[in-house]
Amino acid sequence: MENGTGPCGEERPPEAQETTVTEGAAKIVFPSANEVFYNPVQEFNRDLTCAVITEFARIQLAAKGIRIQVPGEKDMPKVVVDLSEQEEAKVELKEDENPAPGDQPPTAAVGKICEEGLRVLEGLAASGLRSIRFAREVPGLRSVVANDASSRAVDLMRRNVQLNDVAHLVQPSHSDARMLMYQHQKASERFDVIALAPSGSPASFLDAAVQAVSEGGEAALRIVLHSLDLRANCYQRFVVPLLSLSADFYVRVFVRVFTGQAKVKASASKQALVFQCVGCGAFHLQRLGKATGAPGGRVKFSAACGPPVSPECEHCGQRHQLGGPVWAEPIHDLDFVGRVLEAVTATPSRFSTSDSIESALLHAGFRVSLSHACKNAVKTDAPASALWDIMRCWEKECPVKRERLSETSPAFRILSVEPSLQANFTIREDANPSSRQRGLKRFQANPEPNWGPRPRARPGGRAAGEALEERRRQLQNKRKEPAEDPAQRAARLKTFPCKRFKEGTCQRGDQCCYDHSFQNPEAGADASPSDCPETLDQNPPGPGAATGPGVD
Repeated sequence: MENGTGPCGEERPPEAQETTVTEGAAKIVFPSANEVFYNPVQEFNRDLTCAVITEFARIQLAAKGIRIQVPGEKDMPKVVVDLSEQEEAKVELKEDENPAPGDQPPTAAVGKICEEGLRVLEGLAASGLRSIRFAREVPGLRSVVANDASSRAVDLMRRNVQLNDVAHLVQPSHSDARMLMYQHQKASERFDVIALAPSGSPASFLDAAVQAVSEGGEAALRIVLHSLDLRANCYQRFVVPLLSLSADFYVRVFVRVFTGQAKVKASASKQALVFQCVGCGAFHLQRLGKATGAPGGRVKFSAACGPPVSPECEHCGQRHQLGGPVWAEPIHDLDFVGRVLEAVTATPSRFSTSDSIESALLHAGFRVSLSHACKNAVKTDAPASALWDIMRCWEKECPVKRERLSETSPAFRILSVEPSLQANFTIREDANPSSRQRGLKRFQANPEPNWGPRPRARPGGRAAGEALEERRRQLQNKRKEPAEDPAQRAARLKTFPCKRFKEGTCQRGDQCCYDHSFQNPEAGADASPSDCPETLDQNPPGPGAATGPGVD
């Protein structure tokens, strides 16, 4: 979980072994050796985080009468924000009348300290790139704490902070991220934004994170929403998802955290177990709790009823597997997603991955849409029974060869049922999503060779590419089986009966490399080694020769 650790006072690699990288509005230096983690393919992740925090700052500061200024962005209408708990922790945005010239509200600009702005914590900051980008790209910040458990990483952070002239906003911190968050449990010391992006599971950080984030604050955590809400419930808090996505090789979740004992009681009804058929893949949710309306506007909480399925799948007759618990409520706040999308499209030059951000956000909340996680998949809230009826109707127009299907197969059982829904396969104009019509990216091309998760940063290590190449040299031919000794090969071949001897056509006699000791040779015997090679004395096999029986 740590981005490189090493003894204090150990000498840093010489300047000649450092690399300078420019990303967004930040410029950083980092060792060419893999001591402090930097992953260029995560630029989309960092761009999206900056975009989300900017809109969160816009909402939070608007409630205080402060407007933010984003470079290159045209003036946006003033908004009135209601963050009351009675409004289900949702944000209501209303256009206000244009203020008089003398009544212009105070503004918060990028790179300037906003005394009433957001306090941000990046728990695993490594080189400090993300925190520095916050300081140089996100307006309305009061402070940014860039923390890492590695002394080398913190030293590098200090250099990068000075290089980017953001020392007034970014405070490098050398501490265990969990202990640092536990030290900020008091309401007056909590952070408005906690960003955690570990190289692995963030489970060990959850307990501290949900306590250290302020009321209504946002925590960007790479974790399943259920685990986060479950941990928040321990402290009478609950989460409200803003934006969630699966991209590349990671999952990114942006949530707000609120306090409310009554609301926490509803959390059980937001979680569910998953019953999924091993045959056709149809799944059903089993809620862990039940919340129903009661007289007087009250909500009654009770135990859930179940299970939602029979022992065998109603569609194909196969068994079910049990998974979860999982978050069963919406994973997006459509209003917030729309605001982020509007801000990104208004200034496309703001992020180099703007096209990817726009494509990912367009799919949030669609009832039927293409998936951004799998190019051959669709997302829909239609029940499995309707989907299989559509498949049955399609099969009537494009029949499959039923004789090739086993009677116990899921496909055979599904197609044996007549559809109750008559599907219409006429092409509709609105079936082609606007994102595809506009040529937006849905799946990014790999930006470099060996693309994917990088190895964890290690002190004193060589650059990742050099280490990989060295590993390949060390394993050269090590995984291949050693060449077989000629005597061993001869003994092994003698364990197989001679096919030609069985047919009565082998002319080699005792010189044959296969076995002639069995009785009653006859044609048509069971499968055995094919043609006998030349005698071993005349043609001994060389190193690396094929070792299969009957192969020369």
